[in-house]
Amino acid sequence: MKQIKFGWAEESITPDKKVSLAGQFAERISEYVEKPITATALAVSNGDEQMILVSCDLVSVYGNLLDAVRDNLKDNTLGIDPMKIVMSAIHTHTGPVVPGSSRAKKAFTFTKIRELIEENLAPGRSYVEKENITSNPDIITTEETFVFLVERITKAILDAWNNLEDGAFVNAFGRAPVGMCRRAAYSDGSAQMWGTTDTAVFTELEGGNDSGIELMYIFGADKKLTGVIANLACPAQCVQHRLFVSPDFWGEVKVLLRKHFGEDLFVLAQCSAAGDQCPVDLIRWVEPYTSVNDPNIERNNPLKRKADPSMFDLDGMRKAGKRIANEIIEVYNEGLDEPITTPVFKHTVKEMQLPLRRVTLSDANAARKAIKDYMLGLDRDVDYNDVAKLQVHFGVLERLDLQNIQNILETEVHIMRLGNVAFASNPFELFLDYGNQIKARSHAEQTFLIQLANGSEGYLPTAKAERGGHYSAFVGSGKVGHVGGDQLVRETLEEINDRLFD
Repeated sequence: MKQIKFGWAEESITPDKKVSLAGQFAERISEYVEKPITATALAVSNGDEQMILVSCDLVSVYGNLLDAVRDNLKDNTLGIDPMKIVMSAIHTHTGPVVPGSSRAKKAFTFTKIRELIEENLAPGRSYVEKENITSNPDIITTEETFVFLVERITKAILDAWNNLEDGAFVNAFGRAPVGMCRRAAYSDGSAQMWGTTDTAVFTELEGGNDSGIELMYIFGADKKLTGVIANLACPAQCVQHRLFVSPDFWGEVKVLLRKHFGEDLFVLAQCSAAGDQCPVDLIRWVEPYTSVNDPNIERNNPLKRKADPSMFDLDGMRKAGKRIANEIIEVYNEGLDEPITTPVFKHTVKEMQLPLRRVTLSDANAARKAIKDYMLGLDRDVDYNDVAKLQVHFGVLERLDLQNIQNILETEVHIMRLGNVAFASNPFELFLDYGNQIKARSHAEQTFLIQLANGSEGYLPTAKAERGGHYSAFVGSGKVGHVGGDQLVRETLEEINDRLFD
């Protein structure tokens, strides 16, 4: 086995203009930068094999963004294999809107649903933006954002590769209570994301949570700590409704770790399977300090709870970041295993053929009627609240169009082995249960799952969630359903257990 080499780089991906912020139905324009957002790249090579992990402070990494970065690197003379790049998003909702496309032949985005809304307006009605995002010269355009991101991410990858040097790593484990299930289940069998729990029909949170943090400490040739990979089952969306650019709690983690270990420390954040997770405690609900303009999070006279600060605000974000950073520091201080310099290193790129989640013609007819009746019943113009209410119906119609031209989703998955550690990627907001199944059955000592990587194909809910319904589980929330989720688990485990750790 050969000496392992590591190379780090970080690039700011913070535009120098205001941005249209991604992740909510209400249009939002950034007012300032809370902390810069970045792309952090880690190149790993032993001369025979390689992987380049890139963590982006974005809501998603769409396939077209990945393709553009790979295209920039296709003729490089450095030895970089563009197909060994794994780009993932921390799922912050305070980053720029990026024009995205799916591996599906029809991508369903907010722009698409906006077009469908306008096509179905009743006579004399129009769509009214909460903020002027389509004709504001002070906002960077999505096309400009795309070009800017491709340039910066490409540079981060090249710099990381050029910084390769002999090194070592230690994998470790910690715990920080950050992620919690965000789907409330009720006695009638239904469920709701952000659902109210202070009611007699509430029975349980639909899924569990995972407080574990998979950690990898990277050291240079001089045995100095150069960076940390931290893999956590929670999206970075504490301040998800706010009007600033921010990497959310991962920005706070980075500040605290650099204060402790030195300003030259790199932090590569990864979101594990967490499609049904969030930092918000639905049981001990604490109201946001100010309005979030989100109809799914409205509460009528909620009781005051003694609990964490609001996880929709900066105080909660700082609390979550502090918990993560403190645990990373504590695990380091408690003492690590002996650093590994010549590990087994393998990297497999697998194209999975996952079945589309399908709808029936009767589903589509019911959706058309619901849209028509809703629009005709309005005595006002349409806004983001209506988009939130109608998305389920438009999602059904979009799926009908898509399934008429394809029945599978080509899904790029990366499975890697570094020593006794497995890394496995997927392009979904993968529900926690799938991640737990993979981790529990994996033959690796630790398994780092990386969701929203090399694509953004929406939520991948469990069968239980599909029965419960609501946002994140209805058919328009993602391209693949539980049948594909079971296949993803099975094929990922086959690669880990039968090929990489056989």
